Formats: sequence, structure tokens, C-alpha cells
Amino acid sequence: MLWGKDDSTYELYCILGCIKRSVDSRSRDVILPLYSPFVRPHLQYCIQLWGPQPKTDMDLLEQVQRRATKMIRGLEHLCSEEGLRGLGLFSLEKRRLWGDLIAAFQYVKGAYKKDGERLFARA
Repeated sequence: MLWGKDDSTYELYCILGCIKRSVDSRSRDVILPLYSPFVRPHLQYCIQLWGPQPKTDMDLLEQVQRRATKMIRGLEHLCSEEGLRGLGLFSLEKRRLWGDLIAAFQYVKGAYKKDGERLFARA
């Protein structure tokens, strides 16, 4: 397992709890603008580099996003995919795939040529 309850996921749950306690409104217009800059960047940080491969690691990250969507009025009883669709968001797995495709495209187009030469140069 990638993280225990006493590591990063716990910190993210604390941030979500702080958001929940700090605002009275449970509307999309209030919760989503708080979730996007304070929680989502932690879920996506350097994900193309360390890319969680085990399903259990990805599930830990998705649970945080599910908890955030369930904080929004009207989405409490929807399944994860329906809640994300209602908010106009994608699952973290789809966002990671999108980032992988962008990185692959940039690599093919030569965006990382200079870095690649330095990484694979002979000593």
C-alpha cells in the first residue's frame, strides 16, 4: 500500500474536513472552487513520474476525490462516476491517462530532446 492513514491521504482528509467545517454551504459553487486548488493538486502531483500501478494505490487516491464529491449537496447518494460527471470532472485515473498521453506526444515531438540527451549521455 502506498500510504497509510497517517500519511498524505490522512492530510488530504484533514483538508477536506477543514473545508467542510469552514463553510456552511454545500453547493457546487462553494465546494468545487475550494477542492480544486487545495486538494486536487496533491492527488496529481508528479503522477506521471511515480504513476501508481497497484489498484490499491489508485483506490486510495480515488477515495479522497469520492469523499469530496459526496460533500456537495445533491451528489451524496450518487455513485462516484455519476458524481464526477455531474461536476464536469474526470476520475483521477482518466486524468493520469490524459497526462501520460500529453507527455508521450511531447516526447515524440521532441520537447524532451535536450533532457533526454542529458539523461542518457555517456560518462
